[in-house]
Amino acid sequence: MTGFHLNLSLMTPGHFRHAWRLPHVDPYAYLDIDHFQRLARIAEDAKIDAVFLGDGPALRGEIEQAPGTGLDPLVLLGAVAATTTNLGVIITSSTTYNSPYNLARRFQALDHVTKGRAAVNIVTTGTPAAAANFGRATHPDRESRYRRAHEFLDVVTRLWDGWDPGAIVADKQSGQYADPSRIHRVDHDGEFFSVAGPLPVPAGPQGRPVIVQAGGSEGGLSLAGQYADVVFTVAQTQAKAVAFRDDIRNRAAAAGRHPDDVKVSLGVVVLVAATSSEARRREQELYATLPLESLTGSLLANLGLAPGSFGPDDPISITDLPDLVPGSTFSAGFSVSTRALIADAPRTPRELIQRGAGGSGHRLLVGSAQEVADDLRSWFEAGTADGFTIMPADTAVDLPNFATLVVPILQEYGLFQKEYPHPTLRGRLGLPARQGIFEVAA
Repeated sequence: MTGFHLNLSLMTPGHFRHAWRLPHVDPYAYLDIDHFQRLARIAEDAKIDAVFLGDGPALRGEIEQAPGTGLDPLVLLGAVAATTTNLGVIITSSTTYNSPYNLARRFQALDHVTKGRAAVNIVTTGTPAAAANFGRATHPDRESRYRRAHEFLDVVTRLWDGWDPGAIVADKQSGQYADPSRIHRVDHDGEFFSVAGPLPVPAGPQGRPVIVQAGGSEGGLSLAGQYADVVFTVAQTQAKAVAFRDDIRNRAAAAGRHPDDVKVSLGVVVLVAATSSEARRREQELYATLPLESLTGSLLANLGLAPGSFGPDDPISITDLPDLVPGSTFSAGFSVSTRALIADAPRTPRELIQRGAGGSGHRLLVGSAQEVADDLRSWFEAGTADGFTIMPADTAVDLPNFATLVVPILQEYGLFQKEYPHPTLRGRLGLPARQGIFEVAA
């Protein structure tokens, strides 16, 4: 049986953002490098492919009730990579509030430093507050952000491909170090960027760092089909997940790529314990931390409903929703996923918030290690994804529990690796090789 990849989110205190209120949780852990390095070592011991950290370039209003995204993920996961040998690092970066040259150079450097374990998670930033942090009067609309993202990735990938194999000659006898004819300028002059290039050093071990993309809008799906190696997605039903994966593969083929060259990683919030009863007890503890009123307001806004139009226990039917996902919604993918649940049957905001792990929108999976492993196996065999990004409900407990209790079962099923099969993240994910300094293109 062909297996799947596994990534682990290091979001702290967890994807129940209010888990910091539980007695055993350190509310300052999201600022503690020792905490993250300990989790990374647990992940590597379990042969997890990569760890992931979300980010946003602004402080959001939720800080009043829960920790924000925390430390800059490039700095944090760079430090994490230094204490591991095989574990990949997936680092969220914005195309709206970055420059292509700077991002390309930083991630190429990280690929060298980690010996081929670097991945960038490309986002367009949905937080309007970010604009003022970068000297902009207004936050660009969704269509403009994705147009910019397409141009951004065009430039970044051309920069990464700027050095031909063999560009470094290093001929001590003649004194020639490099062959300038094998180093190519980009000379890009577009709508958003003007970039000369090239980068100052050749490609790293992967040729290109792995590109992860997570947008669920039309612009995001188009970007994924053309550029993404891995697409991070959300789905509450198997049917929705299968349809999404089929769509991404078709878009990749339409862009001239092989459908197998883009992998779908399905986000799942996991709450796991040794027994089902213990998991259900912890589930109720986490539900009790949720500020239901404020989360209800956020949920209604994401669905395009008026503030106060539904209380926490008022059922919402599909006929109550606008025909289209609102353009102003923070996450089109989360909105579509939640609408799919409501289409199955009317749901109250309380039910949607709980099933979406306190408002994250991702499916909440609760159970014993055996139940969690069997659920992931079922979803994989249904064709929903090429792997999973596991998002611990309470990171302090659920990340170690998943790594030590669930992974061994998946390994015995033949669904997950018992050893790292390739030195680079690109190789482990089964992505097409690119010409780097240590790899030869297939």
